[in-house]
Amino acid sequence: MSLDFESTTDWAAIGEESLDAAIELRRAIHADPEVGLHCPRTSDKVKAALAGLPLEIREGTSTTGFVAILRGGRGGGTAGGNGRTVLLRGDMDALPMQEETGLPFASKIDGAMHACGHDSHTAMLVGAAKALCARRDALPGTVVFMFQPGEEGHHGARHMIADGLLDAPLPEAGFALHISPNMPMGHVVSRSGTLMASTDTLRATITGRGGHAAMPHDCLDPLPIACEIVTALQTYVARQVAVTDPAVLSITKLNAGSAHNVIPSSVEMLGTMRTLSERTREQLRAAFIRMVEGIAAAHGAVGTPTIEQGYPVTVNDPRATDLIKAVATTIGGEGAYQVMPPMMGAEDFSYVLQKLPGAMAFIGAAPEGSDPRTNPPLHNTKMTIDERVMAHGIAVHCAVAERFLANGFD
Repeated sequence: MSLDFESTTDWAAIGEESLDAAIELRRAIHADPEVGLHCPRTSDKVKAALAGLPLEIREGTSTTGFVAILRGGRGGGTAGGNGRTVLLRGDMDALPMQEETGLPFASKIDGAMHACGHDSHTAMLVGAAKALCARRDALPGTVVFMFQPGEEGHHGARHMIADGLLDAPLPEAGFALHISPNMPMGHVVSRSGTLMASTDTLRATITGRGGHAAMPHDCLDPLPIACEIVTALQTYVARQVAVTDPAVLSITKLNAGSAHNVIPSSVEMLGTMRTLSERTREQLRAAFIRMVEGIAAAHGAVGTPTIEQGYPVTVNDPRATDLIKAVATTIGGEGAYQVMPPMMGAEDFSYVLQKLPGAMAFIGAAPEGSDPRTNPPLHNTKMTIDERVMAHGIAVHCAVAERFLANGFD
């Protein structure tokens, strides 16, 4: 595979020129976060920032997400036309958390916070859209900018795909960037193949027979049965799941009882399951159902398991990963790209990567003077970033799009 394409555009300088506007937009979004599939105020801010650009806006019905399509001047990827099509994604939704950063532009919405960097992802994608629109005449294809809500557990990408927003034109490759406060500022980090885990939500009800806590022999206590199931699940993962194809199964909540002297009739269990392959995912799903039902039945109780399907495994195409590496080293020099191990977090960009080849990469955003290893991580109420990372992210987005439109994966 050859990736010797050389751009004459100084994307790093253009990223720096775009930074002030990106910071302004990011802070406006950060102060006004929205959770879930419907983020109308955020979408309006983005559309206002894109106003006047040569973009075709397409919206769906399931979410407030939209795509903005830029057709290049040298083969715009129109139906039946010439030129490649590439997709760049930015997610827009926040988390249901109370912000504790103390920033002057901290969230003004009680119980909502941009603690996963989606505000910066959106601002970077807007910056990239502006920069690429300014060079529209030189682009040999089409860029689809995907502004997506509902990444935090709401399957926003899946809904946008179902709405047909990735069709006509169907991109031939897709890319996404995700900031990390626990990586050095500006470093681009990714890997070929499996990048992130699948995720499923586990629920179970263990139904016994309640009664007086002083006379457990007259009851069928579901609590020790639930505890036995928790232990059995951990033993199963440790002893029957291959260490070369790891999984995490965590029961995070047991809900039962009303008083110190009352044995409850039932226990509600809640947890999560993460795997790095669909094969192990199916294995663990079957084991969870079997153990909940079987262990409960062995004690004369009833176990009722439920699995809520979450995101698939996020798998990077090796060709797309090589392209990101080439761009990162061109912009940042040797050492600017690093290979990471797979991580057990999950991403709904996985739905996009099931539909078309592509890759996601992380970009370091550790604040200046901080220790990336000890910074508040993603999904923390005190998570902050070095906003200068957005200049680098804009440059990477633009260079990835330009390189793919010019050469594809060659």
